[in-house]
Amino acid sequence: MTVNKLTLAERVGRICAAFPEVTERPSHGTPTWFVRDKKSFVTVWPTGHHDNRFPHLWAAAGAGVQQELVKSSPERFFRPPYVGHRGWVGMRLDGAVDWSEVEEVCRDAYLTVAPAKLAAAVEVTDS
Repeated sequence: MTVNKLTLAERVGRICAAFPEVTERPSHGTPTWFVRDKKSFVTVWPTGHHDNRFPHLWAAAGAGVQQELVKSSPERFFRPPYVGHRGWVGMRLDGAVDWSEVEEVCRDAYLTVAPAKLAAAVEVTDS
């Protein structure tokens, strides 16, 4: 199977699975990735969810990141329901998807929820 034939969830899954101690299982009926099978950091809604009828993901984000992304690119980023009050950010996955940007959002989400030891391992490999 070529990368171009992968579903959105499979592509996001490959990105998330590259981080240490990540598991994937459905949560609320949709693919979700967890650190150490406990803390979720990315959820994909391949056909949309709630008022957002377009494919998108929700990702954990550090303090102020959600507001910054939504303000700078409201056509791509939004405050998701249920988790937006905790700082999570929504990212549209329709149209021309910038997969390097998706990787960055997923990486930042992982680093937001991962224990310091796991986060340090990711940061070391990036150097």
